[in-house]
Amino acid sequence: MMFNRLDQAKSLTGNQVKIIAAAIIGDMLEFFDYYLIGFVLAFIIKPWHLTFGQSAIILLSSGVGAILGSVIWGRLADVYGRRKVFMATIINFSLASGVLAFTPDNGWVFLSFFRFFVGFGVGGLYCVDLPLVQEFVPARMRGFIGGLVTVFIPLGVMIASSFAAFTTDSIGWRGLFLIGVIPAAFTLLVRAWVPESPHWLISQGRAVDARKSLAWALKVAPSDLPLPDKSPKQEVAPWSDLLLYPKSLAVSFMASIGAQTATYGIGLWAPTLFVLQLGVTPAYAAYLFLWVKLSGIVGRITFAWLSDAIGRRNAGMLAGFGGAVTVAAAGLLHDQFLGTVSLFWLAIVAADFFYDGGFAIIGPYLAEVWPTRLRTTGMGAAYGFGGIGKIIGPLGLAMIVGSSDVITPKATMDAIGPSFAYFTAWMVLCGCAFLFFGFETGKQSIAAIDRELEVKVPASVVKAPASVAE
Repeated sequence: MMFNRLDQAKSLTGNQVKIIAAAIIGDMLEFFDYYLIGFVLAFIIKPWHLTFGQSAIILLSSGVGAILGSVIWGRLADVYGRRKVFMATIINFSLASGVLAFTPDNGWVFLSFFRFFVGFGVGGLYCVDLPLVQEFVPARMRGFIGGLVTVFIPLGVMIASSFAAFTTDSIGWRGLFLIGVIPAAFTLLVRAWVPESPHWLISQGRAVDARKSLAWALKVAPSDLPLPDKSPKQEVAPWSDLLLYPKSLAVSFMASIGAQTATYGIGLWAPTLFVLQLGVTPAYAAYLFLWVKLSGIVGRITFAWLSDAIGRRNAGMLAGFGGAVTVAAAGLLHDQFLGTVSLFWLAIVAADFFYDGGFAIIGPYLAEVWPTRLRTTGMGAAYGFGGIGKIIGPLGLAMIVGSSDVITPKATMDAIGPSFAYFTAWMVLCGCAFLFFGFETGKQSIAAIDRELEVKVPASVVKAPASVAE
């Protein structure tokens, strides 16, 4: 009953805003670090004479790291707490990015190796901060707030694009990686602004600490909140318990891999494709990419609102199928111009609205479809499985072109059509996940979602007593 006070709140307190702001800043900084490689690749690909295969390995190495990071950090957040893991992931990807400033000339293997650790941290943070925020906000705001946390992720990419466009001449591409160490200092802000999740504390049998955490967030005296009658420490749910929720498994895994394959495949290659396809400089390609990510920000704001306005399932279908149509248009119109404006670039701008904007639905939904006892484990597993898309997205284009070929404008021209047909199919899969397996979680409290999910699960599996679930 302690959480009824949270769900009945009509507005957010200043402390809740601090928690949300910390998650927003964290996501923005992690994707600043993660996407730096897309712009660096545009600067080194010709001087280093990189093949499609070598370039793809550089891009997909972080994807391999993100898969493991999502699964491992997500699991650790259920075992050791959201707050500690939140800080650990920031330090992880920040330091790994800084090491890349020491990459030797033609050192694509060195670059690939440490990009793995950047991805390891990035994959973990995303699977921890969203559930943490959701566990501190009222049910009726959870869709919009969860989406809002993801809205500023493209801003991190835009900042990376701006640094690449306007500072590389003075600091070099290695300097971009050195800047990537700065987010490590953000952990001090997390320590000051973010308490441990009260839902996680309850699961650990720490009811008094949970009440203090929630009271701080709501800016009330702890004595104003009732303690649960019972709050025994729950056993850590085994991985196999994920199989008890087949619809959750299907919709989260399918939506995640579909959207991530298209998003990262197109996003990481786009600056280079602009250089080769449109004949522009790497710096100007970074400038063009700013508009792509601006579209993504508008898309995320739109889908954050739609998640409550039309529901998670409908908004998810719109993101998936809308992305499929616009990505297909980019492939079909890749060599067409409207006056001096490339329709290829324009279609990617439109597509980013759907496939990137759709993460305002997909990200929070990956956490909502799992019960509290498996929230970050389930989200981490789903996001980690989707992280395969970080590999098969960039690698898919390289394989279609011919991974042994040295990148040339001619090779890219011939491959854009089938490559973008490949990405279109993945967005169709994302839409179908919501269509066939999605279920509505909008405006339901976390306790209500738990009860709905657990109703078909044997009582012996769910260790928490009813008073804790409430």
